[in-house]
Amino acid sequence: MALVFSLLQHVIQIYSWALIIYILMSWFPNARESSIGQILARICEPYLEPFRKIIPPIGMMDISPIVAFLVLNFASSGLYSVYSWLT
Repeated sequence: MALVFSLLQHVIQIYSWALIIYILMSWFPNARESSIGQILARICEPYLEPFRKIIPPIGMMDISPIVAFLVLNFASSGLYSVYSWLT
């Protein structure tokens, strides 16, 4: 059981890093059009899309990735709480 929780924790951590890199790529021109940017878009956009539908942009700033990242961190800490409760 500990292996499953550890694996899920690592997957969430890797996905968080992929999400951070994808978000930061928007600051650089044509970075998302690169091959790495396209791979990250295929991985991150399905997760970000529901947040973009719910949260409108504030001026020119899209805050939905920030909320998506916070939800991912909340899930990670919830997973840790469940694991510590079970052991």
